[in-house]
Amino acid sequence: MSPNTASPSLWVIARRPRWIAALFLALAVAAGFAALGQWQIQRSFESAIAPNQQTEKVLALESVAKPQSPVLSVATGQLVSVSAQFVGADYQVLSDRINLAAPGYWVVGHAVLPDGASLAVALGWVASADAAASAIATLQQHPPAPSITGRYLPSESPQGTDFEHGQRSVLSVAALINEWSTDSRGVYGGYLISHEKTAGLEPIDSPAPSTEVSLNLLNVFYAIEWVLFAGFAIFLWYRLVKDTWEAESMPESEAVEPNVE
Repeated sequence: MSPNTASPSLWVIARRPRWIAALFLALAVAAGFAALGQWQIQRSFESAIAPNQQTEKVLALESVAKPQSPVLSVATGQLVSVSAQFVGADYQVLSDRINLAAPGYWVVGHAVLPDGASLAVALGWVASADAAASAIATLQQHPPAPSITGRYLPSESPQGTDFEHGQRSVLSVAALINEWSTDSRGVYGGYLISHEKTAGLEPIDSPAPSTEVSLNLLNVFYAIEWVLFAGFAIFLWYRLVKDTWEAESMPESEAVEPNVE
């Protein structure tokens, strides 16, 4: 290059057809990365939002759960109604049950539906074991109404109780089956917390499932990565254009000549 020849500006080089084409390519790549980042942000919210289950609308138990089947997520916490008769010999007492921050006892019944299927029902809470025994005696004389409404929940794990020392503190359907006096034509995998008022028992607090939203931080991290990649695509185009401009602006006297042996 002649020293008198004016070197092209960076803007002139950027307007060359090949660099304009390269710019469009970089913008397309950046747009793709940005779209992936937006998708990751949406995923971070979608994976954190609790499903809108309409749990406070009372549905028939048979419409959300079946005997001999696991409790599905759409059925967890659902308010349901069911008609059933209680077996007088199968009432159980569970200890160490908290109700509105107060420790106490649950009274649990064995309900049999018209089709013969069995359902565990937590009927209510009391503060002492004597009160629980008294409530069971009353229930055996005056069974609860056959129409039951309550919240359906998955069975608790039997490992949370100490059967060897006679302690029952979890509502495990699998454990209750071994205590029931009658055979069943199938058993529901979850249990019902009754909202019906039962003589001698206080209602068990069973709030609706939480719908609190929290971000999935891993997806947020991926979204930030995609945004950085998008910015890097534009920066790479600029760096290549600048390298070309610097090479063309360098005087011939400063050019590095190859070594000749």
